[in-house]
This record gives sequence, structure tokens and C-alpha cells, in this order.
Amino acid sequence: METIVASEVNVDPAVVVGPQKRNRIQVSTNKKPLYFYVNLAKRYMQNHNEIELSALGMAIGTVVTVAEILKNNGLATEKKILTSTVGTKNEAKGRLVRKAKIEILLSKTENFDDLMAAAKAERSSNNNASKDKASGIAGEDGREGDHSVKQSEEDRN
Repeated sequence: METIVASEVNVDPAVVVGPQKRNRIQVSTNKKPLYFYVNLAKRYMQNHNEIELSALGMAIGTVVTVAEILKNNGLATEKKILTSTVGTKNEAKGRLVRKAKIEILLSKTENFDDLMAAAKAERSSNNNASKDKASGIAGEDGREGDHSVKQSEEDRN
């Protein structure tokens, strides 16, 4: 197992590290929702054939879940999984703390672009249907819910 000692750990989520690693997403345990990382990975994969998901410690479960969602939706295939231990300096106690690290390398599937286009078309049609439904809710006189109130009064009698 490879051991990496880092003097500083980047705690900012989804940071692109250096010009050579434009396709790396670093996941943290802050309050970002799971699908923030799923959608970010999709956007990265539109520009790159491969992406690397990376996490330390408690964020490892989130990275694994993101990778599984992408794989199960047919958007990515797993190329490589690397695990290691990273030494970080604990600021409070001033000593070296070891944390587990995972890096998952994913590549786009052949039909990634087709799946993304289909999802975009579906969202577009759903948005149009929602707009049509919203515009049809108000009655001709513009008052919403008038018919349901009359119906409720009739049911009580």
C-alpha cells in the first residue's frame, strides 16, 4: 500500500488541483448534498474522458456512492481504485494524524453523450409540461381552487 505524507490537506470541496489535474473532484464532509457531487462529476465528464474522485476519511463513503450512481446510470465505468493513508498535521495537538484516502478513476461510457442528451430532453419536456399545467390551474375567472371549495361544500350537504 502506498503511503503519502501531506503537509496540508485541502478542505475546500470540489477543488480542481493544479493545471495538470483539471479532472479531479475532491469530496469533503461539509454540508454539500450528494447530488451536488454527482452533477459536478457529470459536468466534468462532458469536458473530459476521465475524471478522478478523491476523498479523505469520512468522505470516502460519499465518493463511493457518487461513483456507484454514475456507474448504475450507465454514465461511467470504473478504471481504477487507489487506497492509501495520508499523514496530516493536527493543528490542535501539533502531531501527525493518519487518514484513509481513496481515489476512484472513472471514464465515460460510449453512450454518455446520448444519455446526457436524453436526460436534457426529458427535463425540457417536463419543464414545458409543468408550465402548461401551472397555466391551466387557474380558472377562466383567474381564481384558483374555486371549484374544489364548491365541491367540498356540496360533499358536506
